[in-house]
Amino acid sequence: MKKTLFCLSLLLCGAVHADELANANALVAKKSYPQALQLLTKLANAGNADAQYRLSELYAGSDAGPADPAKAEAWLQKAAAKGNKEALAAQERAKQRAARRVDIDYWLSQYDGSELKSGQYACPAPRFPELSKQTDEIERIGARMTQWEDCFNAFARNLNASAPLTQRIPKDVAALMTKDEMAKATAYLAGVHSRLATDAKVVSKLVLADFDAWNSATSAYVTEHNLIVKEAKKVGATE
Repeated sequence: MKKTLFCLSLLLCGAVHADELANANALVAKKSYPQALQLLTKLANAGNADAQYRLSELYAGSDAGPADPAKAEAWLQKAAAKGNKEALAAQERAKQRAARRVDIDYWLSQYDGSELKSGQYACPAPRFPELSKQTDEIERIGARMTQWEDCFNAFARNLNASAPLTQRIPKDVAALMTKDEMAKATAYLAGVHSRLATDAKVVSKLVLADFDAWNSATSAYVTEHNLIVKEAKKVGATE
């Protein structure tokens, strides 16, 4: 009889804890954090692994207040020790994050987009003389400019297609990032993309300006030279 009463007591206790946990989760959903923390702490101290895990989440960083890494880790360990699946998964994720810390930090502050302006997208700016007087040189410089334009246009198309640069983050690395880290990566990579585009525009304007100066001077020389030739031919014809 006593054993039966004891079992019944455990069942009732479990039911009460389940109701209280549901209430605590509802308080969290309503952002009533002080009340939620109080109720979750009561349940966690009583050994409820789900409440312990929920506390670890709140202390890890949320609208509930400033993050408390020490408390978050302590409650996570207690929940995991009781076999809480979410806590065990969180511990495994923490191990993976530690192992890939360098990869995560790379996308937060070190990626520079160098592969977007190298290889087939590396477009060295052509150099132009003050003017050209020979036909073969004029043709050679014209071909060089066309080649640069084709390269630059391909670079520009690829740069546009690469936006947003967050799509270049390997999926396994992105999966390990926190919400705040992904937000930081998004802002940082947007800045990288913007700098690449701005630098390309500056180079493009300089190249076009140099080409226009060469083209104007060369065209003026060719026009003047042709006039001189024509006048010479006229003089020769009248003699």
